[in-house]
Amino acid sequence: MTAFTQFIPATLDITRQTRRNFIALLDDFSVEELNNIPKGFSNNLIWNFGHIVVTQQILCYKLTENSLHISDAWLEHYRKGTKPSGAANESEIIALKKEALILLDKFEKDYQSGIFKQFQTYKTSYGYTLNSLEEAVHFNSTHEALHYGYALALRKNFK
Repeated sequence: MTAFTQFIPATLDITRQTRRNFIALLDDFSVEELNNIPKGFSNNLIWNFGHIVVTQQILCYKLTENSLHISDAWLEHYRKGTKPSGAANESEIIALKKEALILLDKFEKDYQSGIFKQFQTYKTSYGYTLNSLEEAVHFNSTHEALHYGYALALRKNFK
């Protein structure tokens, strides 16, 4: 294990905490509020959460040419470049919150088992080029924190 890869468990712990914080934030709102797009914003609370779940799958599985563990519907609804096109219902919200943590556990097990053999270089809209899975994992933590911060800003429109 290189010095770089030994930080993956800590990075995943930070990502888990961000997701737990995000879930706690979502739990304070009704389904209607989670789907509301406040004036001056282009998306809503649940889109930001769905987006982080989907993006982690793209960065860690698609860019390594492995199968994603999310539905095509989630991929189409929450991937980069999308905006909320319809309301997420209660069952979808519950599933996103449940899968958010399960998918991180699955990734950690897959990483430890060595299924990731290659990585397709990817330039993020953040302006950073990812050259390895380890860079993608670290970048993903930053990406999730950014969207959690955005969700905190959205929250101010309700409380």
